[in-house]
Amino acid sequence: MESHLQLHIEDNLRAGMPPEAARRDALLKLGGFEQTKENCRDRRGIPVLEALLQDLRFGVRMLIKNPGSTAAVIIALALGIGASTAMFTVVRSVLLRPLPFKDQHRLIRLYEHSTDDKFPYNQVAGGVFKAWKNESHGFSDLAIVSPDAEYNLSGQSGQLPEKVRAAECSWSLFPTLGVEPALGRSFAPSDDQPSANGTVVLSWALWKRRFGGDFSILNQKIRLDAKSYAVIGIMPPWFTYPEQRVQLWTPVYHEESAKDMEVLDSHDFIAVGRLRPGVTEAQATAELSVIVRRLHDQHLDDPFVSKAANSLPLLSDVVGDIKTSLYVLLAATLCVLLIACLNVASLLVARGAARRKELAIRSALGGSRWRLRSEHLVESLLLSAAGGGLGLVLAYAALQWFVATRRDISRIEAIHVDAIVAAFVLGLILGSALVAGITSSVRISDDQVLSALQESSRSHSAGLERVRLRKSLLATEVGLTVMLLIGAGLLLKSYGQLRSSNVGCVTDNVLTMRFSLPEARYAEPSQRVGFFEGLLERARALPGIQSAALVRAVPGQGYAGDSGFW
Repeated sequence: MESHLQLHIEDNLRAGMPPEAARRDALLKLGGFEQTKENCRDRRGIPVLEALLQDLRFGVRMLIKNPGSTAAVIIALALGIGASTAMFTVVRSVLLRPLPFKDQHRLIRLYEHSTDDKFPYNQVAGGVFKAWKNESHGFSDLAIVSPDAEYNLSGQSGQLPEKVRAAECSWSLFPTLGVEPALGRSFAPSDDQPSANGTVVLSWALWKRRFGGDFSILNQKIRLDAKSYAVIGIMPPWFTYPEQRVQLWTPVYHEESAKDMEVLDSHDFIAVGRLRPGVTEAQATAELSVIVRRLHDQHLDDPFVSKAANSLPLLSDVVGDIKTSLYVLLAATLCVLLIACLNVASLLVARGAARRKELAIRSALGGSRWRLRSEHLVESLLLSAAGGGLGLVLAYAALQWFVATRRDISRIEAIHVDAIVAAFVLGLILGSALVAGITSSVRISDDQVLSALQESSRSHSAGLERVRLRKSLLATEVGLTVMLLIGAGLLLKSYGQLRSSNVGCVTDNVLTMRFSLPEARYAEPSQRVGFFEGLLERARALPGIQSAALVRAVPGQGYAGDSGFW
């Protein structure tokens, strides 16, 4: 540059210009010595990256300068992002992720539609399923499950006995769902016969907990209700159909009497079907309805025989009524996150007000609006990134606790943090940064920075526009907070009403327990009656017991069967 400058000076001198004028004209032609050097540096480096690094360093210094407000904002963002991430993970895992079954879109849950229309999605009677199995053509396979079975599992090698929840299923259940045991084999048609030897398939959790993951348990005998059963298989860890509490499966036609599996008015079973390729759910359901209607017309004297069939995709049936609640909770957590973003915007607006004169001077000296706004965006990004990192840790801890404590929720085993959740957190961080940064920097303009100098000269502490922005942010925060408080209040009120609802009897100081008797020892009704009477007599004799009774279903328990009797 010095050589170029000297060449221009020499040309001017030869043209007859005085030395000072020649140098001044040469500098003007080069555009300014220092400015030219800056332009050369910008072309040699990466201006955008350098500006970003400068903004990052400046933002970190500003956050460290105000540790109290910075910590408060980061905690608020962590709670908002953490709650939103946890709820998104639950919603995605439970509601949006497909079932882990082969061609799960072809699996449907089948129901009966009661004659009085009170139960459009009623469970299936054994005799109705038998007719469907023999006469329908829209399914490649059908399966039946009794979800309410329980067994007394006898102890071995000093273990205490325990009651375990089980599912009695047809041998075709696992092939219908497209699931294979992790170890051993599933049921064969020969296992699902009244005369067959007892066989059982264990859940992975029961195998690990009760038998210590011992591979030698396969083909060994265990005792259920004082009967001998051979363990033929262990299901994968994720398989818990039809519900989370099921710990083992037995063949239904081996466990239930032939009479119970042929009645038409005892709706005790879950039916699952796999559609044939090219057959729609509506077509297959209509075919089943025709079969049910024929059975209904043949038994008009029995009001418990249904009149039609219904169906739902298996995923919708597994999820059940929890779908709406999860979406509402997800919306509530996103509102909390929005409130946190507005808090960040309010903080940045307040800091901008304190630095308003500084920003005005920098703008007057040539600072662009983009550079001034980028500082707000970068500072907002730093806050959001810190809050997002802490929020992800909180979300992971909350999910671990939720999975460990709420094993009764459908598909709880599918809930986990993966790459999609990480991408969602990254999106929340960027979205929060943009919302907070853009909201706080919207007033940065040439007119605004000019008015800042005028306000400063008149000793004004804040302009009217800034006051309006801060009031708008505060009003929005208050409105969202009130909405969430109203929702939480209604939820607590509903919970209180459920807790205090009248079930038609006294519930204070009333204890309940459930038990069952092994049929091998109490095969005759007189034996069971004798046991019940002896149990009641001994219970009534206990100190502090005023009365004792037996009942099949306690008041408020819900559905407990609809078998007719005369």
